[in-house]
Amino acid sequence: MGREYEPVVGNWYRDLDEEESFLVLSVDEDAEMIEIQHVDGDVEEIDLDTWAELDLDPTGEPEGWSGSEGDDDDEDWEEDEEEDEDDWDDDEDDEDDDDDYDDQDEY
Repeated sequence: MGREYEPVVGNWYRDLDEEESFLVLSVDEDAEMIEIQHVDGDVEEIDLDTWAELDLDPTGEPEGWSGSEGDDDDEDWEEDEEEDEDDWDDDEDDEDDDDDYDDQDEY
C-alpha cells in the first residue's frame, strides 16, 4: 500500500518503487483519471486506484527540467519550416529580378 498523497496539478512526485519522478498534469475527478508526465517527456494516464497503490513522496522539479521534449522539438521544427518558406520566397524574387535583367538585354 502506498502513502496517501492527493494528486495536485503542477506538483512533482517520486515513485519510490520505480525510482522515477513525474509531474501531475491534470486530475479528472469525474473520470477518476490522473494525467502525469515523466521526466523523459512521456505522458501517461493512471486511474485513482493505481495512484493509491503507488509508494510516493512529494519532490521538487528535477534539475534541468524544461518541459516536454516533444514540445520543444515541434517549436524548432515550425521555426525551421517558416525560415525555409522565407528562403523559397527570396529565391523566387531573385529569379524574377534575373528575368527583368534579361529583358533589358533585348532592347
